[in-house]
Amino acid sequence: MIRTAYSIINSWRKRYLKGKARKTMPRIRRRFARCKITLMRIDYERRIIRVTLKPGEYLEISWANRWFINRVRDWNVGEIIIKDNRILIPFKKNEVEIIEDLVAWDSNELSLDGYSPSRGFIKVDLRYLQSIKIVYEGKKAKAQSLGKRELFEKYSRRERNKEKDFINKLAKQITILLPKAIHILEDLEKEDMVRKGEVEKTRRKRNSRTPWKQIHRKLSEKAFIAKISPKNTSRTCPQCGYIVKTQVGRIFKCKKCGFELDRQKLASLNIYLKYTRMWGFPHSYEPEISYEGELWVGVTLNGWRPRIRAPMIEALRPMKPREERLISLDINRYETRTP
Repeated sequence: MIRTAYSIINSWRKRYLKGKARKTMPRIRRRFARCKITLMRIDYERRIIRVTLKPGEYLEISWANRWFINRVRDWNVGEIIIKDNRILIPFKKNEVEIIEDLVAWDSNELSLDGYSPSRGFIKVDLRYLQSIKIVYEGKKAKAQSLGKRELFEKYSRRERNKEKDFINKLAKQITILLPKAIHILEDLEKEDMVRKGEVEKTRRKRNSRTPWKQIHRKLSEKAFIAKISPKNTSRTCPQCGYIVKTQVGRIFKCKKCGFELDRQKLASLNIYLKYTRMWGFPHSYEPEISYEGELWVGVTLNGWRPRIRAPMIEALRPMKPREERLISLDINRYETRTP
């Protein structure tokens, strides 16, 4: 318990020094105890854990005949956590994973824009997640105005469950699409994006909708990740290194060398270059042909393989993004048309 209490206090101290935590010290609301390995005796043949409470008194915990036995076969038991109503048994397994690719991700409001030297540019659509947040914001506001607390909690629970379901499927399908890869993510500080006085109200509301932290956390559970500072990633030219002070519009234009690229693609490319420079790879100012190509990917709601919208058939040169127009068709609801 001393180690757990020290880690809680140390985490609070770091957040307090950065101005992100209150002056009041943290308090544990629910009791728990983390058992040290030295106080445990594990019998893997009988699948029993014996915990020493005090000399001459023991507590036996068995995981035999449980539904997860086949999943954790030949795995090691970690430090168990004892709560008032249940016991959590962590299992761990050491494996050697061969990394074959690097993928840099730029987290945006409506998409995750990635760059991989083997795949080119990748765009993962997050508009369905935004539609969930917007729809339930309206429903919760209406229930709150009517003073119906149970209805408000019902909509909040539905929104939370749908959000978790989408993020789980998103992380799973990213790992299926890009196996054996290190995912390079931005080390975002969302508190600064939603703080009053620094960001306008409409921008704060839009920033609070996208759960970047939850997406990054879920992806870290299924794949290897690395965090990079997002500073100047959308304002730095990848060819000459020039930093543009003010940038307006979606197209990045370098005043020094004339390089042009979409800002979201540029950010993912700069995140990749920043990570490789951390490991000692030199930066080349020669034009890169690996900038070319784009892969559009959507998330399937059934949790299976990702849905590729426009596969990259051949290499495409970076250019201004084309205008996307919405086409509405008046089709009878009960009429079936064949091409």
